[in-house]
Amino acid sequence: MIQLALHILDIVENSTRAGAKLVTVDIAEDLQQDLLRIDIEDDGCGMSDEELNRVLDPFYTTKEVRRVGLGLPLLCQAAQQCGGRFDIVSKAGSGTKVHAEFRHGHLDRQPMGDMAGAITALIAGNAAVDFVYRHHNGDQVALIDTREIKKEIEGVPINHPEVLNFIREKIVESLEDIGIKNQ
Repeated sequence: MIQLALHILDIVENSTRAGAKLVTVDIAEDLQQDLLRIDIEDDGCGMSDEELNRVLDPFYTTKEVRRVGLGLPLLCQAAQQCGGRFDIVSKAGSGTKVHAEFRHGHLDRQPMGDMAGAITALIAGNAAVDFVYRHHNGDQVALIDTREIKKEIEGVPINHPEVLNFIREKIVESLEDIGIKNQ
């Protein structure tokens, strides 16, 4: 994966397959501290201790359609090769929290990529799941919460093409408002 948005997309898809009804993606960029932080939290089925111990093995997966699970191992590797760290906490029945930190200015840090496209794709493919996307740039925050959007659209499906176009545009605009370019 060449963009962090694609890592996020893959991991959040895992959350939806794990039965999550709410997934939060929280990204913080702090240029003064040379830090990029990505936190993904879900209320899905979580993992057993055995699964959690094997989750960073690229040849381990619980998916039946393929024999490798590269999402988490690749994000872990991307963070570590940029002077950062990676952590995952999960408990069966209690959801999962993924945390990755990167040196923001590290030469090998992958670009953030198209977060508007990634979040919109997740909403399009998982209309029954609620998503909260927060992106911090210093003390400024862009926020999209599908629970609030669903209240406003009063029964129109959230994955209706016009609603998805609105969401994508709103994410791009919100990111620009805090000084982040959607790439």
